Amino acid sequence: MSEMEVVVGIGGAAGDGTASAGNTLVLSLARQGIASYSYNAYQSVIRGGHSWLRIRFSPKKPLNHGDQVHALIALNQDSLDRHLQELQPGCVALYNGAKFAPSYDPPSGVQLCPLPIPDLSPDSIRLPVMQNTVAVGALTQLLGLDSASLESVFETTFAKKPEVVQKNVEAARTGYEYASKNFKPLSTRLTPTDQKWVQVSGNHLLAMGAALAGCKFYVAYPMSPATHVLEWFASHAQRLGICVRQVEDEISVIMMCIGANHMGVRGMCATSGGGFALMSEAIGMAGIIETPAVIINVMRAGPSTGVPTKTEQADLNQAFGASQGEFPRVVLAPTSMSDCFVTPSQAFDVADRFQLPVIILSDMLMSEGSETVATEVLDVEFPIDRGELITKADGPPDGEPYLRYKDTPSGISPRAVPGVPGHLHVSASDEHDEDGVLLSDVYTDPIRRKKMVDKRVRKMSTVLDHLPAPVLEGPADAETTLLGWGSTWGVIKEAAERLNAEGTSVNHLQIKTLIPLHIDEIAATLNRGQRIIIIENNQSGQFARHLRAESGIVAHGHIRKYDGEPFEPKHIVASVKDVIGGQEVVEVISTEPGWRTDHPTGTSGTWSGLKVTKPSVPAKN
Repeated sequence: MSEMEVVVGIGGAAGDGTASAGNTLVLSLARQGIASYSYNAYQSVIRGGHSWLRIRFSPKKPLNHGDQVHALIALNQDSLDRHLQELQPGCVALYNGAKFAPSYDPPSGVQLCPLPIPDLSPDSIRLPVMQNTVAVGALTQLLGLDSASLESVFETTFAKKPEVVQKNVEAARTGYEYASKNFKPLSTRLTPTDQKWVQVSGNHLLAMGAALAGCKFYVAYPMSPATHVLEWFASHAQRLGICVRQVEDEISVIMMCIGANHMGVRGMCATSGGGFALMSEAIGMAGIIETPAVIINVMRAGPSTGVPTKTEQADLNQAFGASQGEFPRVVLAPTSMSDCFVTPSQAFDVADRFQLPVIILSDMLMSEGSETVATEVLDVEFPIDRGELITKADGPPDGEPYLRYKDTPSGISPRAVPGVPGHLHVSASDEHDEDGVLLSDVYTDPIRRKKMVDKRVRKMSTVLDHLPAPVLEGPADAETTLLGWGSTWGVIKEAAERLNAEGTSVNHLQIKTLIPLHIDEIAATLNRGQRIIIIENNQSGQFARHLRAESGIVAHGHIRKYDGEPFEPKHIVASVKDVIGGQEVVEVISTEPGWRTDHPTGTSGTWSGLKVTKPSVPAKN
C-alpha cells in the first residue's frame, strides 16, 4: 500500500446509500485538502442489484480509481462476499456485524471490523441508512483523520434539519470511538493539505463548461449515463438564463437543438448510444444546411440496451458514420473529467466558426464518476467565437444578393440569423445552390452538386488550426509509445510512469481530436519509437482501424478491454509486457486468476465467493 494514498470501496444494493456514504467521505477529506477520484458502478434498478463505489484518496490528485481496494465498507452480505476476496494483507473490511458476517475466511492479513450497528446507533433500527454514517465515522478513525470535517459535512448537507444533523453526528462519533478502541488503524496516513478542492462529476463539468461557453438552450431525453447533464441544467437554468427542455424522444431532442442553433442560439444536447442512433438522420440535416450543433454521446456498453450502466469506448464508429452521405463533422473525446470542463467551449467555437455538427464522446467512467478539482481550474472565462454570424441588417456589400451558402475559398459562408432584413434564404434538407434554392426541385445539376459538396468539405482543411494537437508525455526517445484516446489518459499515464520506473522505456500519446486527426503531429511522434501499442475500451480496435485508414500507421500491439469495467493501471502494465514479449492483441478482463465471480441475479441466493484453484487442462497431443 502506498504511504500517500488509500482506495476505499463501498458496496451495497441500490437504495442502501453507497453514493451518499461516498459523497460524505469525499467531502470530508476534500475539506482537509485530500483529493479523490471516484468510479461509480451500479445496476439499472431502483432497488436491489449491486452498487459499487470505488474512491481513491491522495494529497496528490489521483488520475484514476487505482488497482487495489484498501478499505471495504460492505453495506450488505452480497457486497461483503463479493469484495472481501479482493483485499490484501493490511487492508480492512467494515460491516454491520449485527446483521451479517463473511461467508468464507478472509485473505491472510485482512482485518475484519464488524460494527455492532444497533448498539452504536439505535436509530439504525428505524433508519438502516445510519449504518453508513457509523461506518464512515469508523473509517475516518482508521485513516487517522480528525472527525471535525466529517461532522461539518453533516451540518452543511442537512443545514435545514438540525435534528438530522445531530443524529448523524452522534452516529459518526460512536463509530469513530468504537474503531479507536477495537480496531487497528490502517498503515496509511493521509496528510491534510491547504489545497482547496471541489468535488464534481464529468457530466456536471460538461454542463458547467457549456454554460460558461455561452450555451443558452439545452434539450434532452433522460438516458443513462447522460442524465445528470440534464439535471444540472435544470437546477441552474433560471439563475443562468438558460432555456432547458425535456422532450418526448431523441428525435425531437436533436431537431430542437438544431433549431435553436439555426436561430443563432448556442444549443446543446446529450444522450447515449441508443439515443444517438435516433439522432443520426437529423445530424445529417445539420451537415447539409451547415448549422452548428453540439451533441454529447456518453458511451455505454452496447449494442442496443446492452449493459446500460457499464462503460465502453465502442461508439467511435457510430460517431464517424452518423447519418448517410458525406459531410464535415468534428469528433472530440475529452481525456479526463477536468477536460470535460474545457471541451464544450472548444466544441461550440468550432461548430460556430465552421458551421457544422460537433460530437463530444464521453463515457460512463468519466460522466458518472467524479473527481476533486482545484477551485482555480473552474475560475475561468472562456472567449466566445461565433464565426461568420450575421445578426444585423447591414446587407451584402455593393448590393450583391445574399448567398447563404456562398462558395468561398475557406468553404465557410456568411450565416445570417433567420429574420435579418435583406438576408432571405432557404434552408432545407435537400441539396441546394449557393442561394439555398433546391437543386432537386427542377433538375439536378451535377456541376452545382459537386461544387456544394466540395465547398462543405473544404471547411475541414483549417479546422485543426483551432484545436490543440496531442502532446507526447514521457521520454521522447522511448522504445515504446502507448497510444490512447478519450478517458483512458489518466490510467495510461500512471501505467507509463510505473513501467519507466521498472525499467521498461515507454512514453504516451493521448488523442482528443478524432475527426479530423492531427496526422502530421501524430506521425512525427510515432515515427520516433520502435513500437506502438494502442489501448482502448472496445473489442474490435476501432481507433486502431481509424488511425490506419487515415494515416497508414499500423500498431505493433493492441490492448483492449470490453467487459464493462474500465482499465486499471496494473492491467496496462502487465499487458504492455505481454505485447513486448510477442503477443499482438491482449484482451483484459477485470478478474483475478482463480476468483469465482458467478452470482445469481440480485442479492439473494448462495454464492461461493472463494478463491479456487483453476483445474489443470490436459496437454494436446
